[in-house]
Amino acid sequence: HALGGVVEVNEGAESVLLPCIYSGRPPEDPFLLWTRSDLSPNSVHLRRENGDDLKNQNQRFRGRTSMNPDALETGNFSLTLRKPEQDDGGNYRCSISDGIEELNLKQIHLKKLNDINPE
Repeated sequence: HALGGVVEVNEGAESVLLPCIYSGRPPEDPFLLWTRSDLSPNSVHLRRENGDDLKNQNQRFRGRTSMNPDALETGNFSLTLRKPEQDDGGNYRCSISDGIEELNLKQIHLKKLNDINPE
């Protein structure tokens, strides 16, 4: 079962980290998926053993997502989202798949906060 978490980020932040740690054994030929079900295409980031596969990545995340290069070895599947925007708020899902079965690891709700500037 995917444990939910809430990550808050302030307007104007450089980047935000969506945490996802996997302690099981990766399947044969695994790939890691970060998705957002309210978007089409729903792919936020896809990582295969030989590197990122971003050809089906949703346009709005183009050039703004990254994962640790050794994610599959370490089990740290956390996603860094650079220059978070107001409409990046929402539910992100981290999962690992072998192309047949998909294992949901974590659901993260990204909450975008507006900076409140005191007068």
